Amino acid sequence: MTQALAYSVFGIILFGIGLFGVLAIAHVVKKILAINICGVGVFMVFIANASTGASPDFVPHAMVLTGIVVAVAGTALALSLVCRINALEKQKDDV
Repeated sequence: MTQALAYSVFGIILFGIGLFGVLAIAHVVKKILAINICGVGVFMVFIANASTGASPDFVPHAMVLTGIVVAVAGTALALSLVCRINALEKQKDDV
C-alpha cells in the first residue's frame, strides 16, 4: 500500500464518519463539527492525489489551502448563527 493510497483511504473513512455524524446527530454544534470532518477527508484525498506524480502539482495544494480558509470562515459563521439562535430562544423564553 502506497502512502498516497493510505491517505486516500483514510480521507474517505473520515468523510464517511463526518457524513454519518451529519445524518445521525441532532445537536447543531456536533453537526458543524461533522461537516468539518467531512472537509478534512476531502482535503486528504486531494492532497493524496496531488502527490502521485514525479513533480508536485501545485493546483490541488492551492485548492486545499483555499478550502481550509473557506472552511474556517464557514465554521465561524455557522457557530455565530448558532449563538444568535440560542440568544433569541432565551429571549423568547424570558418573555
